[in-house]
Amino acid sequence: MYVLILGLILFIGVHAIRLFPAQRERLIALRGENTYKIVYTVISVIGLALIIWGKILAHPSVIVWEPPVWGRHLAYLLVPLALILLVAAYAPGHIRRWLRHPMLAAVMLWSLAHTLANGELASLILFVTFFVWSTIVFIASWFRETPPPIVKGWGGDLTAIILGFLVAMLILRFHMVLFGVAVV
Repeated sequence: MYVLILGLILFIGVHAIRLFPAQRERLIALRGENTYKIVYTVISVIGLALIIWGKILAHPSVIVWEPPVWGRHLAYLLVPLALILLVAAYAPGHIRRWLRHPMLAAVMLWSLAHTLANGELASLILFVTFFVWSTIVFIASWFRETPPPIVKGWGGDLTAIILGFLVAMLILRFHMVLFGVAVV
């Protein structure tokens, strides 16, 4: 469990820098933007690897609660929506303009869905941590930043919906192979 927690501290910690723009700028000024990006990426990758490894090591974990049946059903709705939002983060469109940060909204939905569908300790630590972090950063970003420019047409949104849905169906089909957990 300690490996999972260390990974979360590294991954979330380095991503939390965006909550403190002045410190981020100071770090960039101190070492240069390229060095900052390299260090940021290395810490992120190490953190992600430790999260994955820690989750594997923690399995099976202590059962904290029995997830309600409706939680699993709700996850079937929330995860595809999260994947649509994830794609929308890279496709200029109305979704991106309305939400400003669709990737953070995607992480919020993904982690909420998995919190409702899982009752074991390692999963709860993982998903609740991501939910809290993404919610805090999402709210902070709304107060700090202006929305992206208005986009004409619906091509980016349609792309996000189609690709997000297709990825969701693939993940649903191969969830057991990818993550060792059967969802259907």
